[in-house]
Amino acid sequence: MKLTALTTAALLAAASVTRAEGELQLFIWGDYTSPELIAKFEAETGIEVTITDYDSNETAMAKIEAGGHGFDLVVPSSSWVPIYIGKGRVRELDLARLPNHANIASKWLESPYDPGRRYSVPWQWGSTGVAVNETAYAGDVNTSAIFMDPPPELEGRVNVTPEMNDIMALALWYVGGEPCTEDTEVLKKARDALMAAKPKWLSMDYGMTERMAANDVMASVYWSGAIFRARLRNPEIVYGYPREGYPIWMDQVMLLSEARNVDEAYRFLDFIMEPENAAMISAFARYANGIDGSEAFMPEDMTDAPEIVIPEEAQASGHFLPACSPKAQAYYTAIWTELQK
Repeated sequence: MKLTALTTAALLAAASVTRAEGELQLFIWGDYTSPELIAKFEAETGIEVTITDYDSNETAMAKIEAGGHGFDLVVPSSSWVPIYIGKGRVRELDLARLPNHANIASKWLESPYDPGRRYSVPWQWGSTGVAVNETAYAGDVNTSAIFMDPPPELEGRVNVTPEMNDIMALALWYVGGEPCTEDTEVLKKARDALMAAKPKWLSMDYGMTERMAANDVMASVYWSGAIFRARLRNPEIVYGYPREGYPIWMDQVMLLSEARNVDEAYRFLDFIMEPENAAMISAFARYANGIDGSEAFMPEDMTDAPEIVIPEEAQASGHFLPACSPKAQAYYTAIWTELQK
């Protein structure tokens, strides 16, 4: 059947509408995305967002490398950004399509993991520290001894989050080493210390916002924003910054090389860099973000929260984690595999 010019124009218009009201597949950490933010984006754009959760950087990469996933955007930690780039798993961004890129705060615009911000935009940033319920332990919380050598009051009541790079970094700092070392003597010290500590732990698990708030766990290595949320429900919880060293991180949103909904992905990337929208992300998960002007839209209780505003005396102990060499990563994996047996 021959199409008339009018019919052809109508079909093209319909295709255009369908494309504008497309879909987006977001692959992201669990319990980390504001439902209000997603609802607002969908209402403004007509794009339907599907969220798939993961619980670790390792899990996310394994799923992506397996292929056939259908994801468009992924949100790895900063130390994983060079890995995604090096493996060719993400696309370089066309900054001309991201006018809100100018809203990225100057301190986050240049980064060692993504120079020039050519591959990533900020999602949220925070730290990995130790949380303690003061009804169980009233001593010093600013030390990794909370889980590396638990005091008697906390034995059998400590959780360790199963995030390999964070825990290995904390353990290496605790024994006097540095993250990503290839020094086998230092790695052995960290391994031995972890193995000696493990019998004194309760669990290696996630979900600490709920479990600590409910007094099911008395101490945990965990992420600052999740502990902030726990404290809002249980004021006995305090967050500590290990003086031996602790990770600072920023999770980044990146466009996967296999993305099918590229236009929709660019609209989402630009959307989350609007100050009001960045504040919605922070208000839900209780982490800081890297967008100038978002402070005006943030909840008041975030302006001086101890989980967000790092105390001056703890600032020098916080570090961004480097991307480990393949050799160092292999050592990490061997120790981690043994620790999880």
